[in-house]
Amino acid sequence: MRRICCPERAHWRAFAEEVGFGFHTIDDEPYWDESAYYQFRMQQIENDLEAPTEELHEMVLDMVGDITRSEEMLTQLNIPRDYWSYVWNSWNNRDPHLYGRMDFAYHGVGPAKLLELNYDTPTSLFETGFFQWVWLEEQMQAGVLPAGADQFNSLQDKLEQAFRELYLPNPFHFASVRNSAEDKGTVHYLMDLATQAGIDARYLAIEDIGEIDGQLVDLDNTPIAGLFKLYPWEFLLQEEFAGVLYTSATKIIEPGWKMLLSNKGILPLLWQRYPNHPNLLPAFFEDAANAPLTSGWVRKPLFSREGANIQLVDNEGQRLAVDGPYGQGRFIRQEFCPLPKFYDENRNQEVYTLIGSWVVGDYAAGIGIREDSSLITKDTSRFVPHIILD
Repeated sequence: MRRICCPERAHWRAFAEEVGFGFHTIDDEPYWDESAYYQFRMQQIENDLEAPTEELHEMVLDMVGDITRSEEMLTQLNIPRDYWSYVWNSWNNRDPHLYGRMDFAYHGVGPAKLLELNYDTPTSLFETGFFQWVWLEEQMQAGVLPAGADQFNSLQDKLEQAFRELYLPNPFHFASVRNSAEDKGTVHYLMDLATQAGIDARYLAIEDIGEIDGQLVDLDNTPIAGLFKLYPWEFLLQEEFAGVLYTSATKIIEPGWKMLLSNKGILPLLWQRYPNHPNLLPAFFEDAANAPLTSGWVRKPLFSREGANIQLVDNEGQRLAVDGPYGQGRFIRQEFCPLPKFYDENRNQEVYTLIGSWVVGDYAAGIGIREDSSLITKDTSRFVPHIILD
């Protein structure tokens, strides 16, 4: 695993704007960064990332049924009691799911360590599935990359195939928060793939969803047959229309049972079920009965995103914390696992690397890499492409 500096494509910003990647720069800071790339060997991808991703995915799904039947585990995950039956029904009805992302700490030698699951509203989809693939092809054509370079990236093909096979209702609505450029970019990318798969895809802001006579409706007061929501389940359950989820006929993706997996509490439950698994880190629900991990730990809220409200104590006792809106509620503690550190020659600084490994349906589908100047990967991190070269 190497980090290699390289020249940027002269036209990439104009191309990004042309294809709807308007959030390539956020608050005047680069989000997409092609001044470098990461290089892997095929064995690293296949053995250390792809295979563990699919194994962990199977382990996680194997737990869902048990969680839906356990008052103790549902309580530990802070699932509102009023929705326990809804989650149980969602799982037992086999409500279909589309995608998710696992975040790994990986140093180029196995085993990769699972830091968390993003199984409800993961972003960085467009830049992984489309934009870094175009970067690979164009940089090979320009001679910047070797002609035999490849990429672990079947994300776009698998998503389009999934849309063909999920038998979704038509029309099918795609929803996000109206004023989030990144979320809307992700949703419009998925809409484009769904359209190519023959689906009548329509955009609807979360703020415009209503309810009439026990059904979710759109702005025309027409019942919503199907809904992809890039909006966390824990937020959706607080909306005024949440009360009709039991009576609504809307098929929602990601389904209700995914709220069990988009929750940091799944990490201690995994550790309890599979102690000492090579890809897992020790993790515990934080309470008076559990002493803090002594050799370095990371404190995470059950519900948080983009590194918000994470606290970290490394193995030398140095502390790091990020503020955010998720400071209330329950926390877990996970054993500290340092991210790999590289040197960014262009910025003359050290960077820490996080690997996001994608799952579509039940199969590994590629990776996206984010860099941060901190051990906590935040919303200011940069996305850096990768290649495979033996």
